[in-house]
Amino acid sequence: MSTDALRRSTPSDEGIDARSIAALIDAFEAHPGIRPHGLVLLRHGAIVAEGWWQPYSADRVQLLYSLSKSFTSTAAGIARAEGLLDLDAPVIDYFPEYAAEITDSRMRRMRVRHIAAMASGHASETIDRALEAGEGDLVLGFLRTPLDAEPGSLFAYNQPCTYTLGAIVQRAAGMSLSDYLRPRLFDPLGVGDTWWEQAPPGRDIGFSGLHATTDAAARLGQLYLQRGRWGDVQLLDAAWVDEATSVQVSTAAETNPDWSRGYGFQFWRSRHGYRGDGAYGQFCLVLPEHDAVLALTTETTATQDLLELVWQHLLPAFDGGEPDAASDARLASRLSRAQLPIPELAPQPHDPTAWRDAAFAVGDADAAHPTSSLRAARLRESADGTWALVLVDEHGELAVELGAGWTVSSPEGVPLGVAGGWDGDSFTAEIAFLETPHTLRLECTRGGAATTHWVSEPLGSRDIRFLRRLG
Repeated sequence: MSTDALRRSTPSDEGIDARSIAALIDAFEAHPGIRPHGLVLLRHGAIVAEGWWQPYSADRVQLLYSLSKSFTSTAAGIARAEGLLDLDAPVIDYFPEYAAEITDSRMRRMRVRHIAAMASGHASETIDRALEAGEGDLVLGFLRTPLDAEPGSLFAYNQPCTYTLGAIVQRAAGMSLSDYLRPRLFDPLGVGDTWWEQAPPGRDIGFSGLHATTDAAARLGQLYLQRGRWGDVQLLDAAWVDEATSVQVSTAAETNPDWSRGYGFQFWRSRHGYRGDGAYGQFCLVLPEHDAVLALTTETTATQDLLELVWQHLLPAFDGGEPDAASDARLASRLSRAQLPIPELAPQPHDPTAWRDAAFAVGDADAAHPTSSLRAARLRESADGTWALVLVDEHGELAVELGAGWTVSSPEGVPLGVAGGWDGDSFTAEIAFLETPHTLRLECTRGGAATTHWVSEPLGSRDIRFLRRLG
């Protein structure tokens, strides 16, 4: 993990009470619906706290889901500065091959700023309709999907808006978002490994699919906090930062309080500051009033609860107090040893002969919509008495060694963290797909079958070989 241009400090030296950060971690770990994976906290431009919960690690990329949108916004801001994109140009101007077909006057008035702000004039998500209408061409399908209102007049969280914004940048630049951002953003920020899902090949999807580290999200937030400046270089126009992070369209109809404060250009306003935001708790929280950034990668559907805990525990930390080196040290030590809970199970079966080379078919209640591509599980004992869990799909086997805690391996290139063991007549395992927020729970009953369920269900493919970066 690169740390170029970011210094390290302690909470006390930056006016933060480390005990409040510890209280936030306590709250995360106590919440039954929050599984923290990574945390990076910066104040005054310095990293004051960072940690990853095993089996996750600092250098491991994770699917950021819709936090990807804020990187797409940043690409658009850079493209505007380079004269490749005009916020006030009609969207159709960037796709002249569709101009003759798109005759609806409101659609022809849709401008780039409208899609950047999720204010296309559609009243709801259009991705399924657009894919069907465009016969797989999402931009064409988006332009063919009838509007419900004048562009700019209402908000609807709508993936094809971001996809089309990203497509404009990529068409104008003549390269993918990843390639465009590498010399202009990722390298200057010190962001290392990234990968972005594409559809069709050669076009990053923009609205999701970016795999990057927790640290990368923190650096993006710090760039915005510094109004586009990094060291001695203005990477992003300050005017873009101001526009992108201010309210461009009202979201007052949203029910959750941190989603009802307005939307910018692929950034949400919050009750405190603003944020990039991805499904299952991928957050880049920027708090200008505290000169702070908090990046989180997690597995949770309780995203409003997560933000409530941040406001409850972290904001008081910025009041500081007397420097407390002992609390700083305890916090750093705790974060260095963080791990997700390990199931309280025996590492060996009571009767090994009953489990040796046992095989379990994975059944699905709804065969038309299987939980995952996993078809069977096997347990295999080695000569030295260690055990392996073997996951079986239509392509073959993925075998992972079992240990006393989390074991990490990459069978057939699929990064997995596995913790499992026995409880009487059952074997249970948690299988974390380490480049995603997702965990699959598996239970095998002696002499019976296996059942599975997701802690958080993937929004795309459930194929166990595709729950990772693919390039």
